[in-house]
Amino acid sequence: MNIPEELKYTEEHEWVKIEDNIATVGITDFAQGELGDIVYIEIDTLDNDIDSNQVFGTVEAVKTVSDLFMPMAGKVIELNTNLEDKPELVNEDPYGDGWIIKIDISKATEMDSLLSAEDYKKLIDS
Repeated sequence: MNIPEELKYTEEHEWVKIEDNIATVGITDFAQGELGDIVYIEIDTLDNDIDSNQVFGTVEAVKTVSDLFMPMAGKVIELNTNLEDKPELVNEDPYGDGWIIKIDISKATEMDSLLSAEDYKKLIDS
């Protein structure tokens, strides 16, 4: 199971990479594996301010649809437009080309509530 040490995680299986005040968000390798083949990503929250733990979009796999949750409050400033034609990038490279959104963080203190790689591993192993 690939769980990069430099990233932060949520209990809902999103990963977060923070650079300055911008957070790049995707779903974890564990999540994409549980979902199976991803066929569609729907994000209609571009330019919206969204609180942490609120739904910012959905990911549709062959057998299920799952909500995507904001790891931190902020404004959705960018979508990974490559996913429109190639949603399978989330399966193939969840921590790279399969990123989903970028957020302008509004509450930096919420970083403290994110899980470390070690804590996330404990979560999925339990």
